[in-house]
Amino acid sequence: MKVAIHQPNFLPWLGYFYKIAKCDVFVFLDSVQYTKNSFINRNKIKTPQLDAWLTVPVSFKFGELISEVRINNDTSWREKHLKTLEMNYKKSKCFEEVFNEIKQIYHLKDWQCLSDFNISLLKAITSYIGLNKSFIKSSTWDIQAPSTELLVQIVKKMNGNTYLSGFGGANYQEEDLFTKEGISLEYYNFHHPTYTQLWGEFIPNLSIIDLLFNCGSKSRDYLL
Repeated sequence: MKVAIHQPNFLPWLGYFYKIAKCDVFVFLDSVQYTKNSFINRNKIKTPQLDAWLTVPVSFKFGELISEVRINNDTSWREKHLKTLEMNYKKSKCFEEVFNEIKQIYHLKDWQCLSDFNISLLKAITSYIGLNKSFIKSSTWDIQAPSTELLVQIVKKMNGNTYLSGFGGANYQEEDLFTKEGISLEYYNFHHPTYTQLWGEFIPNLSIIDLLFNCGSKSRDYLL
């Protein structure tokens, strides 16, 4: 079984979903410390003025785990997000279909927990593009271990024999720890596709929402 692990990011880039596509089970790493100003609560979309951040406001204390971070509902962030998406993507080919999918998640409940909201979006998008995958949260288990050892323990919990890592993992992971446990370490090689975007010149590495609005259910073909 091939296991992939990543923080539950907010509307992440295409490579995140490529990673999901290439594994058997995907673990949302919500039991590690939250990082301020990261992709966990924000991502970029395309606008007539190049790109812009779409951010979920949060309230947190230093040292809190991702699973503990709360959304700041003192602001009308949901309405602002949906209006921003409508303003910048209304002319896109698949706007109505995708917007209705996203809007449904935004208004599914009175979201309090950031990771719960992100995971709901991630699961909905994965289903929409036709990826039938198994998901689980790392907070399901009480595993306390540093860096690479944490990843190894999670893979073992899932009875996995292969860990699928992002290419950046080669810079910090202790590869010998996987070897000692009989776990194969595989780095995925993602090449960012190009597709027709609104607003002129192509910009890579945006939120997957850009691909969805422009390509709809065919987004899976571009990912793979």
